[in-house]
Amino acid sequence: MQFGIFTVSDITTDPTTGRTPTEAERLQAVLTIAQKAEEVGLDVFALGEHHNPPFFSSSPTTTLAWIAAKTQKLLLSTSTTLITTNDPVKIAEDYAMLQHLAGGRVDLMMGRGNTGPVYPWFGQDIRNGLELAVENYALLRRLWTEDVVDWQGKHRTPLQGFTSTPRPLDGVPPFVWHGSIRSPQIAEQAAFYGDGFFHNHIFWPPEHTQRMVEFYRRRYEHYGHGAADQAIVGLGGQVFMRKNSQDAVDEFRPYFDNAPVYGHGPSLEDFSRETPLTVGSPQQVIERTLGFRDYVGDYQRQLFLIDHAGLPLKTVLEQLDILGEEVVPVLREEFAALKPAHVPDAPTHASRVAAAGGAKDSTVHAEGDSVTGRTVETATR
Repeated sequence: MQFGIFTVSDITTDPTTGRTPTEAERLQAVLTIAQKAEEVGLDVFALGEHHNPPFFSSSPTTTLAWIAAKTQKLLLSTSTTLITTNDPVKIAEDYAMLQHLAGGRVDLMMGRGNTGPVYPWFGQDIRNGLELAVENYALLRRLWTEDVVDWQGKHRTPLQGFTSTPRPLDGVPPFVWHGSIRSPQIAEQAAFYGDGFFHNHIFWPPEHTQRMVEFYRRRYEHYGHGAADQAIVGLGGQVFMRKNSQDAVDEFRPYFDNAPVYGHGPSLEDFSRETPLTVGSPQQVIERTLGFRDYVGDYQRQLFLIDHAGLPLKTVLEQLDILGEEVVPVLREEFAALKPAHVPDAPTHASRVAAAGGAKDSTVHAEGDSVTGRTVETATR
């Protein structure tokens, strides 16, 4: 099972000091957090995509490429890649390039995002959101699996004889998760293709998460990819820890009360009771996280949100130390002991290459030049 962290890249005022970090400070903090994640033994670092304040992460591939150069084992992912408003041609190119630069340590999570106005910023209509998610992803898969693509759809200009470059590393595209909080259509899409389904698992009660994951598992089996309990599932989660649980509650409360996403709403106690948010001791986090298996079954990836709501970098790094030293080792052992042998591990580039029969050079050696498209022989006649 893979354990890691994800960030939504928010720039939020620290309610205990009144200070708001700059974009530069927040970006540098995330780079430090990612490197620290590998240092403490986590498997995955995932970064969101947003194109509006108060977020800075408009170009995840740029940031993840920098992190790839500074790490050795950390698997780099997105916690949202906007399949609706990004051109699938650009997604195919950018993430294949990142895959090469990171030596295969890349996957990505498709999503529609949480900001409605982003659609017109990129020339799209929010009313076409689900259509765009379906059409764009279908094209993306073809761009990664077919060397030459002829394509015509509803929401972008046609392609004729198009080759996306670079081709996927070793002939195997990055693994794709489809992330959703509330849309069964996205779970259906993940099941149809046999991809992973990631439920954010932060704002909703466990019963909702259970329904979404069960629906995905049933449809995964329906489409013939394997038994329902072999479907590839990931969960989000949200924690804040101190050795003493009351110290954790007291320290986190002002951040919770003023957080843009849920501040000025339910109390910390009510929210913790109704959702998977866990604020307390490491042991409480261990017990709560192990309990996720009771309503979603065996799953492959657990990502925690720990760096939002204005929490200072020092505090986030302390949270990472606790995760790496006290929480994740226990979770690894316990989840591994519970997992049946027929339930697959989380996909990696190496495992996918092996399943494909080994690595292959997928380079397309074009005959034409880059200006006219003609061969040398044709050009000199």
